[in-house]
Amino acid sequence: MHAATFSEATLEAMREEMRRDATVFLMGEDIAKQGGIFGQFKGLPEEFGFERVRDTPISEAALVGAGVGAALTGCRPVVDMHFADFITCSMDELVNQAAKLRAMFGEQCVVPMTLRAPDGITKSAGAQHSQSLESWFVHTPGLEVVVPADPEDAKGLLKAAIRSNNPTLYFEHKALFPVKGMVPDDDDFVIPIGKAKPMRDGADVTIVTYGITVTRALEAAALLEAEGIEVAVLNLRTVWPLDYDAIADAAARTHRIVVAHEAVRVGGVGAEIAAFLGEHCFDDLDGPVVRLGAAHVPVPFAPILQEAMYPKAPAIADAARRLARREL
Repeated sequence: MHAATFSEATLEAMREEMRRDATVFLMGEDIAKQGGIFGQFKGLPEEFGFERVRDTPISEAALVGAGVGAALTGCRPVVDMHFADFITCSMDELVNQAAKLRAMFGEQCVVPMTLRAPDGITKSAGAQHSQSLESWFVHTPGLEVVVPADPEDAKGLLKAAIRSNNPTLYFEHKALFPVKGMVPDDDDFVIPIGKAKPMRDGADVTIVTYGITVTRALEAAALLEAEGIEVAVLNLRTVWPLDYDAIADAAARTHRIVVAHEAVRVGGVGAEIAAFLGEHCFDDLDGPVVRLGAAHVPVPFAPILQEAMYPKAPAIADAARRLARREL
């Protein structure tokens, strides 16, 4: 194990996979000459050349379309979207082509393409550069969706996405890039897609979450520990396919579930989890499934409004506290 930032962990994953497999290449806007706006691609052009680390025009539709074509011809492209919000410019190529081709051609082809998509709320980036759009793609059959929470997740999930034969969206929260943590040294360290990770044990409530909200959930659990409330935290890591077994196990152990994410609460991943628990784990629950997410408004530019619109540790702790005390 060694210490690395989230950004460095993704860089390690890219370097290891490009060394391991000559069909892996990278393309996107400002990634070769600039090294990426978060420094996540620095040094790759010098090692692998500008044929495998390609700067592209500002056209997300062309970028993703080229990725789909490259994947169909035997490559494993990693396509950087600059900001997750810009996936909206390539929805036809992603949702109508990449997601469906394997099924439409009777399993005679695969589309092993990874879309890296920096997302999330940070530093007054405004409504068009701050969204968390993962639930859109959970709703689209044929896509895999992973959301790392820390540097270990960042490395293991990116390597898994690149090795997958399915088109995979890799949502990496912008505020996580400078965060430090421990990362395995193993070049073959891969986190299985669809497998959640328990982050903390507790007997009273489980917070089910993913991405940057894992950190906030752990902070909430620490706050409640001082009050004698034991809170478990489950890091989903993958939001499609979901680890339904781990979610059901959490309900059986603590009998109370809070689902939290930074994405908009309405229609979010938390709604799918709550529905699953209601349909399959009703007898294990001692209270309602509580969902926390961002308000149903565009992300404000004003810092005070931005900070008020999504759940942080105190709000998560309050929900878990009231559920544990049977106040909900």
